[in-house]
Amino acid sequence: MAVVRRARDLARAALPRSVGDRLPAAPPPEVTELLHDKRFQRAVAAHADEQGRPEEEVWQEVTGYLHEMCAAHDDRASQGWARMGEWFLRAYDVLVDEDQVQQLRKLDRTHSLALAFSHRSYLDGMVIPNVLRARRFSPTYTFGGANLNLPVIGSVASRTGLIFIRRATQEIPVYRLALRSYIRRLVANKRNLAWSIEGGRTRTGKLRPPVHGILKYLTDTVQGQDEHDDAPDVQVVPVSVVYDQLHEVSSMTEEARGASKTPEDWRWLVRFARLQHKRLGRAYLTVGEPFSLGERMAELAAEGVTGHQAVERVALDISHRLNRATPVTTTAIVSLALLGADRALTVDEVLETVEPLAAYIDARRWPVAGAADLRDRATIRRALADLTRSGVLTAYDQGTEPVWKIGDDQHLVAAFYRNTVIHVLVDRAIGELSLLTVSELEPGAELPPGGELQVGWEEAKRMRDLLKFEFFFPSRGRFEDELRTELRLLAGEGVTEMTPARARELLVQARPHLAHLVLRPFLDAYLVVADRLADHGDGPVDEDELLADSLAVGRQWALQRRVASQESISLELFRSALALARHRGLLAEGAGVGSAREAFAAELRDSVRRVNIVGEMAGDTVTVGHPEPTPDPGPDPDPAPQQQPVPRAERV
Repeated sequence: MAVVRRARDLARAALPRSVGDRLPAAPPPEVTELLHDKRFQRAVAAHADEQGRPEEEVWQEVTGYLHEMCAAHDDRASQGWARMGEWFLRAYDVLVDEDQVQQLRKLDRTHSLALAFSHRSYLDGMVIPNVLRARRFSPTYTFGGANLNLPVIGSVASRTGLIFIRRATQEIPVYRLALRSYIRRLVANKRNLAWSIEGGRTRTGKLRPPVHGILKYLTDTVQGQDEHDDAPDVQVVPVSVVYDQLHEVSSMTEEARGASKTPEDWRWLVRFARLQHKRLGRAYLTVGEPFSLGERMAELAAEGVTGHQAVERVALDISHRLNRATPVTTTAIVSLALLGADRALTVDEVLETVEPLAAYIDARRWPVAGAADLRDRATIRRALADLTRSGVLTAYDQGTEPVWKIGDDQHLVAAFYRNTVIHVLVDRAIGELSLLTVSELEPGAELPPGGELQVGWEEAKRMRDLLKFEFFFPSRGRFEDELRTELRLLAGEGVTEMTPARARELLVQARPHLAHLVLRPFLDAYLVVADRLADHGDGPVDEDELLADSLAVGRQWALQRRVASQESISLELFRSALALARHRGLLAEGAGVGSAREAFAAELRDSVRRVNIVGEMAGDTVTVGHPEPTPDPGPDPDPAPQQQPVPRAERV
């Protein structure tokens, strides 16, 4: 009840003295200006003509939508909302790169900013406005889902610049006209805008594929409608928010296992607020490299890239810059180490795993959250303790020294934290598989022009295509440059040729080995879907039934240890595999498709085999015994199995 009272008091403090309607009696200036804009009036008339409807009826509809979505900035409401945000964020210390923010303030003085942020938590919508308001930025208008427009709270939020928009608008063209025109007016008035480029929260910890709706309206705005149009410009600013831990991850991972999403209502909000009293460390806000949207669209047009393709390219640009701005957290690195081991580790063993990762991160100049020293024993031990307090890890300290392991049913939670850093490691992981492919060449094998190095490059391109629905890869040219950088880190400068023996030597000596840590969970999940798809032969496929079948069989395989970890049994990963299969034309029935489905499964089995070989080189072994795991004998997570260890590759 204390949480309910606190939320109610904060909401009341932010409300106007006379609540009345959701918005002030006088609409915000953007709405008034829009309703009197001749071009907007012509657009409404054109829509009425296209739909064969009376203009007065369409005008009434569009006016209603504008009043539904528009927002204002009321000082009293904003102050109260900021206090509410601080209360919701009481689980964290918010760390900001002040140098980045000061540079952004200079840009704010002269430009409209379009802040495209990553979305890992409902708290993002409080972190970003609070940080900007505390540093006296121009007021920001943030887009949020209409599902969050709760009674009372929604009334307050709309007075603090929060624009509630509907998600499904394909069948409401007049709504889209209202939103597009409203965004244009905000930009013309040099307002700052913020929205999630992912459209919704990530369920896996890594960036989701970008959603193009808001970005499409922004590109329409900066391009104008004709050559006489004085189109305004915006500076697109990638903003990354990442957390040491999140209370809501457990519910998101339950959804990945097939549970229904909890609807957002007052009961949900009270539960969410109550969770925040438990301290979870830090939240980190970092700013990526801004760019002019108008200039970028002009560059793409000069390359012959226009329309939807241009919007897609810009969305990918934003996603790459978001990844580049996202710092490596200690939580992510510790989760990576323990997920890769899948057994209990001492603090020394964790440090031994983390040390080459830290060296690699230094070599690639990736930022580390809070400037933490990943090699520092106290830093790693503190992360282990924090993850244990939240239940992600379990600790056993009754032996000669303490050991930690992933808790029961916590693999997806640990994977969420691991995945916040996975974009840093994926190029290296693919490079390892490329070296392995070269090392497996038979003597006298026919080689393409370019020799063994070209064989490795072709393998890298194959993996890039296999995982393109999972990760954000740069263009082929930039991707090859990244792989050449990885090769220089492994072999030094001036590598112009490669032999199978040299490739094997480099791979064996590599530190760290990453392919099994980074790629195996995804490839295992894809293999489950490919196996179930191949079972359909040439026949039809119901996608929902295929996902349900994959979830059931995946659980069986996890019990049999036919997949390396429980984290691979995830609807989110299965859906990505399904998207790849659809892209390859494997979901349509017809003669010969069964053979293509079998080839897809065979490709994934071979990819898993290769990843497991890299795991063997890293000293990664598992035990084979009964088809199902042996029951837990007690609290001792014995890190030394009594059965004969054999390579993982023999399981598949």
